Amino acid sequence: MKHVFVSGTDTDVGKTVLSAWLAAQWPADYWKPAQSGTVDGSDSERVAQLAGARCHPEVWRLAAPLSPHRAAELEGRELSLADVPPPPAAERLVIEGAGGLLVPLNGRELMIDLVARLGAPVLLAARSGLGTINHTLLSLEALRARRLPVLGVVMLGAPDAANRAAIEHHGRVRVLAELPRLEPLTAARLRAEPLPAALREALDALPGVVEA
Repeated sequence: MKHVFVSGTDTDVGKTVLSAWLAAQWPADYWKPAQSGTVDGSDSERVAQLAGARCHPEVWRLAAPLSPHRAAELEGRELSLADVPPPPAAERLVIEGAGGLLVPLNGRELMIDLVARLGAPVLLAARSGLGTINHTLLSLEALRARRLPVLGVVMLGAPDAANRAAIEHHGRVRVLAELPRLEPLTAARLRAEPLPAALREALDALPGVVEA
C-alpha cells in the first residue's frame, strides 16, 4: 500500500483539487480524517464527483467552516489523535489534511501531529502567486523540524517560473508539478490533465506501508 499526505501552505490553497487530481490520475482512494464545514457538502463528496474515487469515511465531521478545534468546541466536542485509526486499507491512498500544518486540532495537538501519526510522506500544495515563497518555506521548515518526510511541492495556479525557482532553491525541494486553474472544474477537465512524469515517478516510488 502506498500512502501520500496532501497538506497545504494555507487554507483554500487547492488541496482538494490536487487530491482529486491524484485520485483520478494515479489512481487512488481518498481519505480526509478531519472535515470542517459540512453544511454545503464535504470534500469527500467533491472528490468522489470529480475523480470517481472510493472515499473513506472521515474520523471527524464538523459543521462549521472553521479550524477543527474551534468547530469542535462549538459542538461541545474535543478532538484527539487517540481517536484516529490506522489509514484504511487501500493499494494507493491520498490523505488530505485540513488547512495548514499548524492548524490546531485541540489545545495540545496540531495538524502536523496527525501527519506524524499517520507517517505518510507529505506532498505540499502551494499557491503559485505572491506570498507563496514565504508560506511554502515556512511549511517546509515545520516539516523538517519534526523530521517528517517531504515528497515534494505542487504549485497551483498560473505558472510562475521565478517563484518556482525560489522555492526549489531555498526550500531544497522539487516542485513536482504545476497545476493551472481548471475552468470549468469538471470530472472531464480533471481527467484530461495528465500527471507530469516527475510527480508520477515520485508517487510510484513511495515506500509500501504494511497493513496493521
